[in-house]
Amino acid sequence: MGVVVISGGTNGMGRALALGRAERGDHVLVLGRNRERGEALAGGSIAFLPVDLSSVAETRQVVEHILAEYQVVDALTLFANAVAPRRTVTVDGLERTFALYYLSRYLLSFGLRPALDRATGPVIVNIAGVGVTRGGVRWADPQLASGYSVVAAQLQAGRANDLLGVGFAQRSGSRARYVLYHPGFTRSGDRSSLPLVVRGLLAAASVVARPVADAVAPIHQFLDAPPAAPLTAVDRNKRLPPSFVTLDPHDAARLMDLTEKLLA
Repeated sequence: MGVVVISGGTNGMGRALALGRAERGDHVLVLGRNRERGEALAGGSIAFLPVDLSSVAETRQVVEHILAEYQVVDALTLFANAVAPRRTVTVDGLERTFALYYLSRYLLSFGLRPALDRATGPVIVNIAGVGVTRGGVRWADPQLASGYSVVAAQLQAGRANDLLGVGFAQRSGSRARYVLYHPGFTRSGDRSSLPLVVRGLLAAASVVARPVADAVAPIHQFLDAPPAAPLTAVDRNKRLPPSFVTLDPHDAARLMDLTEKLLA
């Protein structure tokens, strides 16, 4: 029995993982914005903590709450993301996809280190798009003030998460193993914010999409038997080498420096 924290765990793959870990006897803490879904999921060994993870202040408050309530966190799994058809700026002045999909994961990964390091075999699993080589961090304009698109925002934040895994392994000094995991196209996620035409296309494509249970199965394996290496990158069922192009250590160091300045 362990403590598993799941960001973005109120629907899709996050919800499936929460239910699966509870069945295995873990205490599960789900973080999410949708209070109705979260409260419907909570009960037994699943607890729900409402939070807007696109807010730096709220995410930091949640980190402090978890550290105060739980001496040990055995696993942190990071799912929180939302597609934004139009550029939206958070209360912190940050582009929302960047704030939610990347910054919240940075804050939770580094912030929960004290509790993770008390676990016997701590592990962080970051569910994103490792293995995707399109796009990248726009170093001169990471908030996408110009040229915003859904695809550009998602690709940038996905690449930032690749570099977060590398940066965590380089800088955190943590015992936690970091896993970057790309499940592939999965029948998962909330599409309500998308235009009707896009939702229709995704619904049609879901015929060949991976079932949620299949996509979540490797995550259970990472939690049950954390890898030995400080950083592991898996694109669907394929392990990527540390030299993979999106895992560049120089870019990771650059992003960590940029992130520290943004959060200062």
